[in-house]
Amino acid sequence: MDIIPVIDVARGKVVRAIQGKRAAYQPIDTPLAASSEPVDVARGLRALYPFRKVYIADLDGIEGRGRNTHLVSILSQALPHSELWIDAGSGSRSAARAVLAAPVATLVVGSESLESVRVWHEISVEAPARTVLSLDFRGGEFMGPDALLADAALWPGRVIVMTLDRIASESGPNIALLETIAARAGSRRVYAAGGIRDRADLDRVKKAGAAGALVASILHAQKISAGDLKQIAGR
Repeated sequence: MDIIPVIDVARGKVVRAIQGKRAAYQPIDTPLAASSEPVDVARGLRALYPFRKVYIADLDGIEGRGRNTHLVSILSQALPHSELWIDAGSGSRSAARAVLAAPVATLVVGSESLESVRVWHEISVEAPARTVLSLDFRGGEFMGPDALLADAALWPGRVIVMTLDRIASESGPNIALLETIAARAGSRRVYAAGGIRDRADLDRVKKAGAAGALVASILHAQKISAGDLKQIAGR
């Protein structure tokens, strides 16, 4: 099972995400790093465990404030052995190409950033093997083109089930939603995101069909150890 740490970056700092309320995010204070600088946090995560994948959310790009295009090159040096999943609010082919221009980057496309299925198709054909679709939900409602959720044939080989309102909420993952998406996904790899509080929740999402999980709070709150991560990754 893949455990994928999330680094949320806004205005040049790593911030603590809470329930998807981005306007309220503040620079992170974590025992894993001396500061909220992206490189410091990345190095802290690397010291904790050699994660195979790291998810980087460029919140400025997602919110339309301009993309932090330098992040990939900087963080690829701090995380030389990790596949970098980049969500920069890529809602167009040109924006997707800007991310994919970095050979180390895997493009994450959030459904909330897509105006239509046509736009998704234009993006997804650029580099299918390097593209991940995030199916974004808030309050149980899908955020994105309805047809994209309805037709699993449109999904790529890797799909995230992102429950934004559950991030750092202590409410736990939405197991029913995850099971529904996993059942429809066929052979695709499905990743859980939002609400994971501890190792028990990781066990629950794995049982529900997840091939991996995106996490942040449990790492910075030290609710899971390097030993736990090693055991889980080996399953």
